[in-house]
Amino acid sequence: MKLEDKNTNLFSYFCGTMKRISIKIVSEKLEVSECRNFVAEPSCGGISIFIGTVRNDTEGKEVYRLAFSSYKPMAIKEMEKIATLALEKFPIYKIAMHHAEGVLEIGAVPVIIAVSSKHRKAAFEACEFAIDALKQTVPIWKKEYFSDGQVWVNAHP
Repeated sequence: MKLEDKNTNLFSYFCGTMKRISIKIVSEKLEVSECRNFVAEPSCGGISIFIGTVRNDTEGKEVYRLAFSSYKPMAIKEMEKIATLALEKFPIYKIAMHHAEGVLEIGAVPVIIAVSSKHRKAAFEACEFAIDALKQTVPIWKKEYFSDGQVWVNAHP
């Protein structure tokens, strides 16, 4: 195999993989239907969707809103790594990972993970893997607002 052939194969693999991945970090409202529509495929019998919502308390303390901030170029790369790893590790077809930035009120959606697969178990497992990995490695920070102040949490990586 010539070097050109190897590069073409690598490019084809990359393009094929990217058609199976949707990554977004936006300041607009996230849409569950966009993620669901992206992962939907006639050959898949299961779609698992995790929808993170802004809750009104942390450890018994009332929360009024959250603010999310990211180092976007690195965050997108990390999310792409997680999605690619999920495609390699689980028998899934497509994955969408969307995250919001900015100030979000109680009940708003800061994160959506959607995964499709032939069978439900792989979709559930890949979805759980993706959200856990996102929270551990992606440079997205959360500020919680309380009646008596605010605090940054999730200082990682």
